[in-house]
Amino acid sequence: MSQLTHDRYCDEIVARTDALRATIRGADLGATVPTCPDWTLRELALHVGRAHRWVGEIMRTRATEAVPFEQVPQNAPGSDDPDALDAWLEEGAARTAEALRAAGPDEKVWSWAWERSTGFWARRMVHETIVHQADAALTVSTGYEVAPELAADTIEEWLEIVAFVRAAGHEKAAELVGAGRSIHLHATDVPGAEWLIELGEDGFTWRRAHEKATVALRGPLTDVMLVFNRRLPADSDRVEVLGDAGLLDFWLEHSAFG
Repeated sequence: MSQLTHDRYCDEIVARTDALRATIRGADLGATVPTCPDWTLRELALHVGRAHRWVGEIMRTRATEAVPFEQVPQNAPGSDDPDALDAWLEEGAARTAEALRAAGPDEKVWSWAWERSTGFWARRMVHETIVHQADAALTVSTGYEVAPELAADTIEEWLEIVAFVRAAGHEKAAELVGAGRSIHLHATDVPGAEWLIELGEDGFTWRRAHEKATVALRGPLTDVMLVFNRRLPADSDRVEVLGDAGLLDFWLEHSAFG
């Protein structure tokens, strides 16, 4: 499974936001998000909506320099109107997807990462929304589903982010080294959804492979993705850890940023 098309990413920004909206509709918006304990459920929703609008502004202006987050008009609704919050989320996702479609995938724009293009932002906003929808689902103890190709791409993108942050000099990520150690991610329900992460003296690499590793994380693809993104604990009964569990814990601790 490879990266999706630009049109698919644009569609999924709206679809994943719709799923987030459905998750929080009727919920206690003052509830603490266990995976982001500094936020309430409402603050989580505001974070997602503000991120969408920020990226939409980058697209509409074709910004080649950083756009200060606080300078983007947000028009966030008050805390006592859940219907207004729902409509605000819907509008923000739709407008950002529209701006990304109009731009196409290859426009050169500012980003904080390794790729400065509109295509980068389309993909980034999908996975931002996917992970925060999981946060919301865990908060309200409801079901969570994501298509296999999206879950796999979420893992791929996170590996790219960790590698980029490490190369940029992040102190904790810099410790993701250690020749001869490896991590195998193995989805048990999707053929081919497997990754081998190999740590070396100068960093780490990854590839799609089914090989013996220092530690293996096995389970349904969505659950493997949630553990890898630190949304589900590695000792959850929804997954299985085989081998050196300490290495998996080490990886998760040192990829905890952003």
